[in-house]
Amino acid sequence: MKKIIVITLCSFASAAAFAALPPLTPEAQAAADLAKAKTAYAGRVGNFQLCQSQNKVADQYRVSGTPAPAACAVVPPFIAPVAAAPAAK
Repeated sequence: MKKIIVITLCSFASAAAFAALPPLTPEAQAAADLAKAKTAYAGRVGNFQLCQSQNKVADQYRVSGTPAPAACAVVPPFIAPVAAAPAAK
């Protein structure tokens, strides 16, 4: 019973702390967007490398006369997201 009460109080305290956080500054938001874009790009590169390694293994065990595995989609180079232009005052 004590564990449930402690968990409940901690969840309310953490919810209150997150609700009180101020909005991000434009610089922090831009840094967060860049980190998000880099993470997404790293995932695409990882998928491409996985596809290549799977095709390499499949080629080793492929019986002649069977179709080759599908080609992997090449990942374009990383392009950083463009920040929105500041509004004119």
